Amino acid sequence: MGLVVKTNIVALVKKVNESKGSQVNSVADDFLPAVEAKVKKMVDDAIERARANGRKTLMGKDI
Repeated sequence: MGLVVKTNIVALVKKVNESKGSQVNSVADDFLPAVEAKVKKMVDDAIERARANGRKTLMGKDI
């Protein structure tokens, strides 16, 4: 399941470069799977927090 879209990440990198004056200009092939794993972990943790609080709805505070 592809939660992370490479073109969106590349666009974000360019935007951050402009705002911070950074010089990172490429995204390695192993970066996206690492981001994907972090997103999945965040969602899993949020589900557990919502469940522990007796809710069936994920909220920003669950992150």
